[in-house]
Order: sequence, then structure tokens, then C-alpha cells
Amino acid sequence: MSVFPFSRPLASCLAASMALALPLSAALAQPSAGRPPGPQAASATQQTLARQSCEGLRRAVAEDQKGAASGPLFLASYRVADPKQGTPLEPALAGAAFTYDNALAGIALLACGDAASARRIGDAVVRAMERDPNTADGRVRNAYRAGPMTEEKAALPGRWDAAKNQWIADAYQVSTATGNVAWAALLLLNLNEAEPSPAYLAGARRLLGWIEQRTRARNAPDGYNGGWYGWDNAQRAQTWKSTEHNIDIAVAAAWAAKSAGGEAEAERRQARTALEFVSRMWNASEQRFNIGTKEDGATIATDGSGLDAQLWPLLAAPEGSCPWMRGLDWVEKHHRFGEGYGFSRSPDGIWTEGTAQAAATLVARKGAAPEALWQLLASQRAGNGLYYATPSARISTGLAIGPDSTGADFFYYRWPHLGATAWIALAATGFNPFTGKTAATGATSPCPT
Repeated sequence: MSVFPFSRPLASCLAASMALALPLSAALAQPSAGRPPGPQAASATQQTLARQSCEGLRRAVAEDQKGAASGPLFLASYRVADPKQGTPLEPALAGAAFTYDNALAGIALLACGDAASARRIGDAVVRAMERDPNTADGRVRNAYRAGPMTEEKAALPGRWDAAKNQWIADAYQVSTATGNVAWAALLLLNLNEAEPSPAYLAGARRLLGWIEQRTRARNAPDGYNGGWYGWDNAQRAQTWKSTEHNIDIAVAAAWAAKSAGGEAEAERRQARTALEFVSRMWNASEQRFNIGTKEDGATIATDGSGLDAQLWPLLAAPEGSCPWMRGLDWVEKHHRFGEGYGFSRSPDGIWTEGTAQAAATLVARKGAAPEALWQLLASQRAGNGLYYATPSARISTGLAIGPDSTGADFFYYRWPHLGATAWIALAATGFNPFTGKTAATGATSPCPT
């Protein structure tokens, strides 16, 4: 889920040898260390990881449905592995179902062969669009209350504070970040690809329409802004632009245009606009992506780096993306941490979700990822079937949650995380959320090396 200014939310690792952890760039340049060219079967670790991560997602569905075996459902993004041990959840996260995490989980459940559960999350997204508590403009919020949707209006997260005698909510959770809207659209497009449904395609197009109407930039470089932040009676535009958001929009809009056929010129224009922004963020001198713009929407942010902003354009692989593959050298040099990868430039710990994204990128572009990555991801499985967001007690991102933040207060903690589990399932099954297709085992890169 995307947070200000450019990204998404809020112990020991398996001691895999550094020598086994083949760099991303090297993994793309050669089929596999010590192996001849040709198709490669998934390793036993990868196969086990696919099975166990899928089991974890199904278990989350079973727990959060609260006896309702059908109907729209949102899944909690975080849950403790053992209520009697470990770090307790932040109160604001208890029972919160972040839209980004749920979109990923729905797509991953498709990859796991559980289309029925995937549709339940997709149906929840559609109902949330149609039955927002305060608006009817086609948006989705950054988060909802986890569980079956049984109320007339979509329930937003929050809690009653008896001591203060008031309802406590979180401004970011009730806001709408552009990237989260795009991921909700990607979920519906994946569902429509698996089993065509006019409701899912119409929902995806409505979400893309909201992005066009509410976040299209008014200044150069053209593209889409960060979204809207704050309480409903005082929301303000987020005028920074994100590379990550715009690649999400570019893929979703192009996909929607293809699915809708000749009547989708608006989506085709939207896809071109977003992809042109991403292309402008390619920093040719450093061979990597700039993360986006600063608050003015015009000044390019050149200092920071987000792992997802480096990897997602490669995983999405739009036409003309081959020169971007050299960005893997940047990832290896600036995001590497031990056997895995961290969120930020010069990271202070491993980001499980991002490490799974690296594995997914290698599987999609080369057909295989290093065994050490699969072993590291496998080591993060919690007792409840989900996977920890990080092996560390806490890692930083260098980003702020929202404009009310006084500093870089966006962290990941060692809690079992729905989003991390979903990315692991996608990587291990070889399913690409940007295409709705499974990578061929042992496929060769379409880009010259």
C-alpha cells in the first residue's frame, strides 16, 4: 500500500551462505550457477514454499471469514503469530485490512488455485467502491475493517477507546493513495482474466477513471499524483508523483484497454501517460529509477531509492523495458542486505516482501531465482502460516506515513504479514500479478545480455 511520499504500510534468518546468494544481475546473465542452459525444474524449497504460502493464505481466509463461508471478505494485513508471545500489534493495525495487501492476496489466491476465495476479496473491493460510507465517486480507501462485509456500508477500520470515550481512527487508513486504487484494479483485472466478468472489468475501469479524474498531474513531468490524504471533511491532494504508482497505472490501464476493446481509448491514453512518466524516471547516468518527484510534483527526487520502484517496472516488462534490466546492478549494490534485500537505499535490514519481489522478477525474466533466496523466504514462516514482514525487530524505509508525520515514521516490524505472504506465493508459483500469467519454468530472458 502506498504511503507518503512514494510507497506502501506499516529473530534470526536462516544462515544461508553469502556465496549461495547469486546477485540479481548475475542470475539474469546465466541460467544457474554450475548448470548448463536449458529448462530448470523448481527446487524442492521453492515447491514447498509455494505450497505453504498458499496454505497460509487459505488459513487467513478461514480465520477472518468468522463462519461466513461465502460473500465479500477482507483479510487482516497483520496478525500476531502467538498472542502470548512476541511484539503486540500496534492498536491501529489490529483488524485493519489494507487494500494493497488484499489485492495481492486475491491475486495470489488465484495463483494458488483458489479462485473462490480470490473472488470473495474481489467482491469486497467492488462493494467497497459501491457502498463507501461517505462518497460515491468510485474510490477505494487505503484500508477497511477485516472480516466479512455484512453491513450496508463498507466498514472502515478503527476502535473505541473507552478511557477517552471516543472512536479512534487513522487518517492514512481512511485516505486514498493512487497506487492502492491501481492495485485494486489489478486484482479485478486478474479475476476477469481468469474468468471473464462484466462486473470486474467495469469495476477496474471505474477505479482507473477515479485515478484519471482525481490524480492526473497538472504540471510537468506529466503523470499521476499520490492521491488524497486526511479525513473526509478535510482531504488534501498529495501532489508528489511516484514511479511505483505510475507503473501500476500503466499496466492496469493497458490491460483494461485490451480487455474492453475498441471503446477504451481513455484507458489507452492513460496507460501512455503513466508509462511515459516511468520512462522519464529512468536515471540513465546511474542505471536505475528515481523514486518519483518531491512535493511540488516537478522536482525529481534523486536521493532515495525504493526496492519496489526498481523491480516492478522489470516485472511488468512493458515494451521498451530491456534497457532497464541494467537496474539490477543498482539493486545489488544499494539494496542488498545479507542474503536478501532491504526496502531503502543502504537498508538496515531484510524486507521479506521485497526479497520475494526480487525472486518473482527473476522467475518472470529468467525462469529461476537463486536457491538462497527461496531458503531465506522459507525461514520467515510464522506459526500461523503467514510470513514475517522482516527478520529484524524493525526496519526503516526512510519514508513518512503521511503529511502529518514529523519524520520518517514508516517502519516494518516482525509481524506476520499478508502482503509478504502473497508476494512469496506469487514468486514461488511463478505467477506475475502484472500479466495474470505464470512464467514458464526455465524461460530465457527476451532481453539481450
